Amino acid sequence: MYSSEQLLERIKVALLDVKIDGHPKELYEPIAYTFALGGKRIRPIMVLLACDMFGGEVEMAVNPAVAIEIFHNFTLLHDDIMDHAPIRRGKETVCKKWNANVAILSGDTMFDLAYKHLIRTNPKALINILEIFTQAAIEVCEGQQYDMNYETSKSITIPEYIEMIRLKTAVLIAASLKTGAVIAGAEKKDVQNIYMFGENVGLAFQLQDDLLDIYGDQNIFGKKIGGDIITNKKTYLYIKALQETKGTDLSDLIHYFSSTRFDPDEKVKAVTKIYDRLGVKESTVALINEYYDKALTYFSKLSVSNDKKFILKKYTDQLISRNC
Repeated sequence: MYSSEQLLERIKVALLDVKIDGHPKELYEPIAYTFALGGKRIRPIMVLLACDMFGGEVEMAVNPAVAIEIFHNFTLLHDDIMDHAPIRRGKETVCKKWNANVAILSGDTMFDLAYKHLIRTNPKALINILEIFTQAAIEVCEGQQYDMNYETSKSITIPEYIEMIRLKTAVLIAASLKTGAVIAGAEKKDVQNIYMFGENVGLAFQLQDDLLDIYGDQNIFGKKIGGDIITNKKTYLYIKALQETKGTDLSDLIHYFSSTRFDPDEKVKAVTKIYDRLGVKESTVALINEYYDKALTYFSKLSVSNDKKFILKKYTDQLISRNC
């Protein structure tokens, strides 16, 4: 059994082998820049962890794991264009450092590179892996469209928000685990259960990200606290507060999220105080735990021994309890 740290190092080595020094340099430099920004590499690690847990040969899962990581980074390039985001992982985004056209074309090339690595999967599993990957890619795009729709929507329900983050974030985590399981030759019921485990982990993970954006330690979190409030992003915390509040707090909350003409620090402080009065932090933590508990019910159904489950369970525990 491999540790998550060992698998992370294997992914880093594999990413160094991705050909990103081609010509024209204007196409490939932004891709190299994106990979150099780093990241947690959560999704490829999950591919390898699942493969290892089910007794598969980890090296057989490296190329599809790399494909999923390239795809994930491609989505970030395009997300940053749509969000007009200037910063990603503490550095200028590709669309800021170059321009939107460069980010679009380099992103498209990353999508192609993802498939180039994906088709290097063992032919016995290739059709299934292509289907898993392509379905996840479609659903991520569906989630992004819902996210854009919600930017201008005046009324979003909690179930609608959960469905959006399920598509935009959770399905790719679930697909990563499913990919590793399929490559390892896991039984059909285990493949389905590991997928559902991953989907619920993904929901808890995104809600934790929403929470850290407001209640995290800026020095540890690595980006400015309150970014979602400053940009009027309607996360679970906002929707929950809107559902629970009334009177002055309600009118203030709507006012703050319908305008950009505020001092950012003042706005974050004021909205956070409303959240504090309503216990939104506690509600979010409860929902995170609810989804993670649900994930663990699927995890308990896997037909592998507890000692083989240990490393993946430890890894997801760390993800859900993280502070950055």
